[in-house]
Amino acid sequence: MSFQHIRELVKYRNLIWVLAWVEFKQRYKNSILGYFWSLLEPLFMFAILYLVFSSIIPAQVEYYPLFLLQGIIMWSFFTRSTTASLVAISDKPQMVKKVYFPRDILVISGCITTLLMSFFESIVFLAFLLYFRIPLSMNALYIPVIIFLFFVIVLGTSLILSALNVFYRDIRYIWALVLQVGFFATPVIYPLSIFPPQLLQILSYNPLAQVIFLARDVTLYSRAPNISSFLFVIVMAGVILGIGYAVFMRLEPRFAEEL
Repeated sequence: MSFQHIRELVKYRNLIWVLAWVEFKQRYKNSILGYFWSLLEPLFMFAILYLVFSSIIPAQVEYYPLFLLQGIIMWSFFTRSTTASLVAISDKPQMVKKVYFPRDILVISGCITTLLMSFFESIVFLAFLLYFRIPLSMNALYIPVIIFLFFVIVLGTSLILSALNVFYRDIRYIWALVLQVGFFATPVIYPLSIFPPQLLQILSYNPLAQVIFLARDVTLYSRAPNISSFLFVIVMAGVILGIGYAVFMRLEPRFAEEL
């Protein structure tokens, strides 16, 4: 992504926000509970998983309910963003063909929409922190940086998926399988420490796992971020975003004719 393209995105920043906010409101239009669905969805998933795993995991994990809820919120952000981005370009052929704007705006705005949903879900998490009387240390100030790096990883992945799905519609089915495997390869329900050392070494290269580790350390356990994990996430965020834009920009000129 060139500096000129960054300047162009800044120029269209209002459009990005409008698209994100409109899509956010459309998700809950005509629903009885409206925005409360943003709070109920993670709670419902949390309740089911906690009932299933509460007799197995808690002895190994301090503050397991919050451990589980934070993992669910972060995984849901990744899942929603990437799934929505699959059709960010292919479902808007009229806009892509007839109106000029940087096409990645559609992907960026979609990721912002799901980030807004995660913000509302985080209110539930904050309420749980207060209920369990877990004090927050100064290390919690790292959270905005961790969320930003997570957003960059999600955006890079979303750019790849949205571009490929224009040409290969099987991508959505393949990605659904990847997400199912990824859910169990990421420490959403349990700590990766339960795996044998050989497998743990492999799973530790999962950037999503490292992001969730960092978020839990600075919020639940008042620990400073592990330097090696932090540097790994920074590098992976840059690499994934770079690959995402390389793929997207290479395929973008053919979007209109393919749609």
